Amino acid sequence: MTDSPTPGYYSHPTALVESTRIGAGTRVWAFAHILPGATIGVDCNICDGVFIENDVVVGDRVTIKCGVQLWDGVRLEDDVFVGPNATFTNDAFPRSRQHLEVPTPTIVRAGASIGANATILPGLVVGRDAMVGAGSVVTRSVPPHSIVVGNPAEIRGYTNLHPGREDSAQEGHSPLAERHCSVNGVGIHELPVIHDMRGDLSVAEMGKGLPFLPRRCFVVFDVPSREVRGAHAHRTLHQFLVCVAGDCHLVVDDGRNREDLHLCGPGMGVHLRPMVWGTQYGFSRDAVLLVLASRPYDADDYIRDYDEFLRLVGAVRG
Repeated sequence: MTDSPTPGYYSHPTALVESTRIGAGTRVWAFAHILPGATIGVDCNICDGVFIENDVVVGDRVTIKCGVQLWDGVRLEDDVFVGPNATFTNDAFPRSRQHLEVPTPTIVRAGASIGANATILPGLVVGRDAMVGAGSVVTRSVPPHSIVVGNPAEIRGYTNLHPGREDSAQEGHSPLAERHCSVNGVGIHELPVIHDMRGDLSVAEMGKGLPFLPRRCFVVFDVPSREVRGAHAHRTLHQFLVCVAGDCHLVVDDGRNREDLHLCGPGMGVHLRPMVWGTQYGFSRDAVLLVLASRPYDADDYIRDYDEFLRLVGAVRG
């Protein structure tokens, strides 16, 4: 980010650029207006009719399409795309001639995209590499890499994923055979399914097939489909997840690769080793997710900030 006046940016003759903090290579097009306090990074593209207030910071290589207004408190990190007529807000309860002393900040993390005509409510964070669909109304913070659509916006998928397999095991497969996953620290296991006229059965024995000895278990159920569960990693904890009824999606992430795994029955279990970021979404109404854990609950074992997770896995890799 450029912190001092830098020559070499282009400004259209009809643009009004009052700020001196504009990065080299940035292009400001017709009828755009940038107030004196704004900071714009290098190699940005500020299209026709864009208005940028004083307390705004725009990172490097950001594209802001026509008709966008960035109000005080908006922060766009590097490589963000903002589509035409997308709307940002900074006051949850606006009144005429009543102004907040400090505007509510809105942060769009690096690499995220905001679709045309989307509306972003104040005080939210749009996560790294996330994508907001055109016309969506974002009422809650958007997790990293997620695709949100609708009013209110709901998660419909995740970006840059390797497709995960979603078929559950059938009778006759070897117990807990582990399938390949592109994400380090993730094992996909086929659980034996025994079919019987009295009902089906799936089994995994502690100490004889499960990859660790569980010391805690919990069940997730009655999740509204637009809710997201998980969205964290563990420093030392192992987990084994089985969707024993209904179905849901599990996104696994090692900091380099991600897969979207469809958990669709008791014939499939997923082993999450430490330092794997896991997020569950897309729960069916009847979904019941069983989670076995290798240790009792420990709040200090959780990593809930994705940027911190990336720093930690980067440090481990050296």
